[in-house]
This record gives sequence, C-alpha cells and structure tokens, in this order.
Amino acid sequence: MSLDRKIHRKRMLKKPISLRKLFPNMITSGNILCGIMSLILVFHDHLMPAAWLILMAAFFDLMDGKVARSLGGDSTFGMEFDSLADVVSFGVVPGLIFYVSYLYASSGILGALGTAFFVLCGALRLARFNVVHTSGSFQGLPIPAAGLFLTSFVISGVILPSLGAAIIATGTGALMISNIPYGSLKQLSRDNINVLRLLFLLSCFITLSILLKEKAPLAYMLIYVCSGPVGIDWGKWLSLKGDEVTDHQ
Repeated sequence: MSLDRKIHRKRMLKKPISLRKLFPNMITSGNILCGIMSLILVFHDHLMPAAWLILMAAFFDLMDGKVARSLGGDSTFGMEFDSLADVVSFGVVPGLIFYVSYLYASSGILGALGTAFFVLCGALRLARFNVVHTSGSFQGLPIPAAGLFLTSFVISGVILPSLGAAIIATGTGALMISNIPYGSLKQLSRDNINVLRLLFLLSCFITLSILLKEKAPLAYMLIYVCSGPVGIDWGKWLSLKGDEVTDHQ
C-alpha cells in the first residue's frame, strides 16, 4: 500500500460518520433484516408470513432512498449496501418462496433452473443499475418490483401449474435484464405532481383492494409489470412536466 493511500485511509478512519449518512443505512438494515427473517420463515414452512415480510422489506427499501435524498446522505457505501440488501430481500428470498410454493414438488431441474435464472438476473440488474446511471425511467424491471411480483402470487393464493410457474420466474428474470423502460416515481414531489391523477390512482387502488381483497397485490404488480412492455410511464403520467411534454407533441 502506497504512503498516500495509507494517509487517506487514516483520515477516513478518523472522520466521524454523520447521522445523515448513518440513518438511511439503518433503514436499509431493516430491509435486509426482513429478508433474513422471511428466509427463516420459509425454512419453517410459514410461506404466507414470509411473503408479507417481503412487502415490509419493500417499505424499508422505499424509505431509505427518500430519507437519503431528503437528508443529503447519499453515498457510495449506501448504494452498495442497498444493492446487497435488495439481492437478498427481492432476489434470493422471493425466488425461494416462489420455488417452494409452486416448483419444489413437481418441476424437478426445470423449476430449480428457473428460480436460479430469476436470482441471477436480479443480481445482474442491480450491478447494471450501479454502473449505468440513467435519469427518468428505469432500464428493465426493478428487482423490488420483480420480487414483489413473485411473492404476490403466494399472498393471493393463486394456484399455478409447475410449468407456468417456471415460465413466470424465467420471464420476470428476463424483464429485469431487458432494456424495456419502466416508470419511476423518484422525481415526483409536491411541486410537480398532478393531484387529480394521483387522486384517481388512489381511488382505483382502494376500489381494487375492496373488490379483490387478498388478490389485490397480484393485480397491482401485474399492472406495473405489464406497463413497461405496453409503454406506460407512471412517473411521467403523474407528473405535471409530463403533461407539458405531451401538450407540445
């Protein structure tokens, strides 16, 4: 190790970690904790609580980014830590929940390969996201949405044939590493959101929740997963700036 690197390392060790950078990482810890607890529940054959914990992990994943941006606590460490948490909570664990629920009993090697492909694509998706930073839409299906999509089948109690389940796992993995744009809500704020469209979306959300009950999460995730291939960008649709772009076209 060179002298300059040793000096830089000593300075970094002496420099205290600010609360604005520490707090978002604590929230990310909640994400990975939910993933680990969900994994333990899978081994005890408690698949429904395990699936619900993935929803809780998604809440922590949403909040850590919002808190980091509001506090100005974005860091390379936080981004890498968040990716590690995501590959567990939305890659490995949902893949295992889906495998045990639909593929373990009768699919053989086909189900195992489909699950492994899903997890591998999730890891590749996160690696690409960390290297290639794009503004606006996501490039490919985000891994939290992919993980929630698989677990929503379990929460909804839908019965799937093993071949169909293997195709869903493989197809969801392929969407993650694709170049299909998916809408992002990160740029939305009180100043640029279309309130009428937001209220309409909330009313649809409440209506679906009442009508579909436990199958509502699957409906929400199916709508989002299909929105990419059909060209619906929810971020632009909810944004006032999106209206301005549409008006000029």
